[in-house]
Amino acid sequence: MAVSVNQTLVTEFILQGFSEHPQYWLLLFICFLTLYSVAVIGNVLIILAITCNPGLHTPMYFFLFNLANMDIICTSSIVPKALKGLVSEKNPISYAGCMAQLYFLTWSASSELLLLTVMAYDRYAAICHPLHYGSMMSKAVCSVLAAGVWALCAVNTAIHTGLMTRLTFCGPNVITHFFCEVPPLLLLSCSSTYVNSVMIVLADAFYGILNFLMTIVSYGFIISSILKMRTSEGKKKAFSTCSSHLIVVCMYYTAVFYAYISPVSSYNPEKSKLAGVLYTMLSPTLNPLIYTLRNKEVKAALRKLFPFLKN
Repeated sequence: MAVSVNQTLVTEFILQGFSEHPQYWLLLFICFLTLYSVAVIGNVLIILAITCNPGLHTPMYFFLFNLANMDIICTSSIVPKALKGLVSEKNPISYAGCMAQLYFLTWSASSELLLLTVMAYDRYAAICHPLHYGSMMSKAVCSVLAAGVWALCAVNTAIHTGLMTRLTFCGPNVITHFFCEVPPLLLLSCSSTYVNSVMIVLADAFYGILNFLMTIVSYGFIISSILKMRTSEGKKKAFSTCSSHLIVVCMYYTAVFYAYISPVSSYNPEKSKLAGVLYTMLSPTLNPLIYTLRNKEVKAALRKLFPFLKN
């Protein structure tokens, strides 16, 4: 430790990870490495399938392409460092490295929440307003929505990370998590975290509650429209176009609510680590599986891209 120019006494942190359960290190290492490998490979395959197949150049797959990129950023900013920690006695991370990890994780995770809401609106437009879908979700509109998601979340994350760098860390430097996360970092601060806490509440209200409500409202209209359809075949087809997205939404919000919709003062390390595994490893792994296994168009595109999959 040393005093730096910005009055930050701690120049590196120690990620606690799962060191309190040393008997499980090999099992955790194998599980995390498997999840990470499947997540990266699965999302890269989705990116390639959508990029190389003109038939998938539609709004739904355009947003899925963005989701796959977000998943790769999210899991890649966390898992390699977590794997290193499992095979090391200590898992130090520099102050700058911690802030960088915090930025990329928060950016990708918040972008995913916002994008899921945009994807819900896309399904609402497709099912509830099929005749106006082309104008409601034109290429220009989709581009603006996607760029808006990335940009808004980048600015929001920059504000949170900037506020974090203003804090003074002069005491214990052990982060009770397997990655740099806002709640455990605030608990280590020697200076006032009031502004940070207020911003966290505002972010939770926007990303967690408002986005969730907008998604619920969208699906309320979608379900209502599906129930009004006269043929069972039409109902089945309409539901199949949004079922994968609905599964992903439920899975992701469950992890987010479990981890974050609570005050920093009630932070629970074990609970937060479990939620962290869910949204940084399990969710990026399951997303491509859900969208490919339940989607004939994506499977067809992958078979076209990799002919040996036909057998």
